[in-house]
Amino acid sequence: MKAAIFVELGKMEVTEVEKPTLQKSTDAIIKIVRACVCGSDLWWYRGISKRQANSLVGHEAIGLVAEVGVDVKNVKVGDFVIVPFTHGCGYCAACQAGFDGNCLNQEAGGNGGYQGQYLRYYNADWGLVKIPGQPADYTDDQLNSLLTLSDVMATGYHAAFTAEVKAGDTVVVIGDGAVGLCGVIGAKLRGAKRIISLSHHEDRAKLVREFGATDIVSERGDMAVQKVLELTDSAGADAVLECVGATSAIEQAGQVARPGAVIGRVGVPQTEPSSNQLFWKNIGLRGGLASVTTHDRAVLLAAVLEGKIEPGKVFTKRFTLDDVQAAYEAMDKREAIKSLLIISQ
Repeated sequence: MKAAIFVELGKMEVTEVEKPTLQKSTDAIIKIVRACVCGSDLWWYRGISKRQANSLVGHEAIGLVAEVGVDVKNVKVGDFVIVPFTHGCGYCAACQAGFDGNCLNQEAGGNGGYQGQYLRYYNADWGLVKIPGQPADYTDDQLNSLLTLSDVMATGYHAAFTAEVKAGDTVVVIGDGAVGLCGVIGAKLRGAKRIISLSHHEDRAKLVREFGATDIVSERGDMAVQKVLELTDSAGADAVLECVGATSAIEQAGQVARPGAVIGRVGVPQTEPSSNQLFWKNIGLRGGLASVTTHDRAVLLAAVLEGKIEPGKVFTKRFTLDDVQAAYEAMDKREAIKSLLIISQ
């Protein structure tokens, strides 16, 4: 089968690899329909983090169940499914608490292989999320939105969830990448009355307004903080979604949050902030890996199927699997907000 691999800094290739097989009774083999490139994939593509040469890549997909282990009962061959980057077992303490991103029964080694024709998915019985019908039942736009539920939309929503966004809140979203854009959707879905997006790019600012932002702050640094405080009559926001991960972004979140607010962070932090401002303002800081299966089943799948949200609009360029190098380059050069990969029909 064909699959994308990481060759070296800035270089991706598509090659023939052995088709995955069932290794455990709780596994499923998925035929991938659509996949995509994540902003976090750029870390090792750019050399910011390490990845083994010639390793399989990708962690976001939708597809069809091709095989199942004998202990998989909740999905069957032929089912159309969201394939989360998380592999929640459904019964450990983390999954039972609603934090399947931290499942205590995940395999070591991380994810890979979603950017290929077939994938072995472990903890399939609970982790996979069944989509009604078949891919042919959905429009192109709907398929794109369903794909976001494997990671980016669930991650944006997780920021709003952990920040405890509620009806009537004023929310600040830091970051206008695909996750930040989905954070705006998540905040609106949870009832935020005012959503202030810190966006520095015209194309993204246009989309963020479409997703529900009421205000755009294009300033940077201290000027951005000042602008947010002006917009909130110096009070600050009820909740802040930190969707970048830079230490400066977490510190900025603390500056624009009102006393007693909660910061929901989903950007993987470079380092923890060194200031004590969160303590002195009674600000909560929480967040981490998204609870993809939990959020999809509770809120997000229904929201997409009912047309309440259209997160698939974050895909601004599309490619075939054979063009995976171009897909990565488009995101690396900021020519695409998020690159879509069409794997099969």
